[in-house]
Parts: sequence; C-alpha cells; structure tokens
Amino acid sequence: MSENCILCQIVKGVVPAEKVYEDESILAFLDVNGANPGHCFVIPKEHYPIFEQIPDKLVGKLFSISNKVSSAIFESLNVQGTNLFVTNGIAAGQKVAHFMINIIPRKENDGVNLQWQPRQLSEEEMSTVELKLKGETGAIGGFETEEKQEKTSETAKTSSLSGEDNYLMKSLRRIP
Repeated sequence: MSENCILCQIVKGVVPAEKVYEDESILAFLDVNGANPGHCFVIPKEHYPIFEQIPDKLVGKLFSISNKVSSAIFESLNVQGTNLFVTNGIAAGQKVAHFMINIIPRKENDGVNLQWQPRQLSEEEMSTVELKLKGETGAIGGFETEEKQEKTSETAKTSSLSGEDNYLMKSLRRIP
C-alpha cells in the first residue's frame, strides 16, 4: 500500500467510499465524480501503479469482477450499455498512480463523449508499427512458465536494474 495514494486510503478505510463489491484482493466502488450515476472503479487492493505491474492471475480476476459489476449495472440501473476502460500512464489520462478499471453506465444521448477522430496510417507507418509490436510481443503466452519459475526461484531473485531490455526499468519510466 502507498501512504500517498487516495485509492490505497480507500482500501484501508481511511477515506470513505460507497463499496459495491469487495473480496480479499479486489474492491469495486462508486466514483463520487462519475460520468453517469453508477460509474464504478474496480481496483486491486494491493498498490500497482500501472497495468503491466499486475500479476497475470490478478488481471484475469479484475476483468472477471468488472464483467460481473457491469452486468449488475445493467440489471439494476436499467442502462443501455457500459464502457469499460483503463487509463494506463499519464499520456493516457491516468490521474492517480493506482491501476483501475472504469465502468461507466450508458444511455443514449447521455452526453458522455468517448469519441476520437480516426487516424489513417500509411502503409509504411503500419509496417513499422507492426514490426515493432511483433518484436515486443514474441514472448506473449510465456507467463505460464514465468509463474512456475517464480515459485522455484523465490529465494534466488537477482536481476540487473540497468539495461535497455529490463522490463522493470521500462515500466518505471511509465509510472505517473
């Protein structure tokens, strides 16, 4: 937990919140300044500033709970839709350095605008982006083996904190 984080203070009970769901690792509560009535945040109780720092198993649980909260919003508030979104990093609009999933109840013509102007990329830009992403996503799916290695090497955790390829250092540069 972070002493300076408003969401950690909500988890601890220091700051009051209208909780709609809680278990040992996740909390969902109403946004007091929500876009629409019923706007909720779903957060991990443990402090993770950005998405990439959350263990994969907890990511799955966060989105599963978000799905259930979204369904509860549909059932209880008579809405026509929901937006689920994450602001991940300052450039994406993240205001608090604690990961959260926003669930916004939606009705037609409710005045909430989440639109943007599509940007058409050239073939060269698409190819460049594709190659860069393929280079970084080659090891996706390896988290199952990483989880096993984590358990076997709990006592032997040593890593270099320097170097361009260090994932932790890359993540730290993105923390708001």
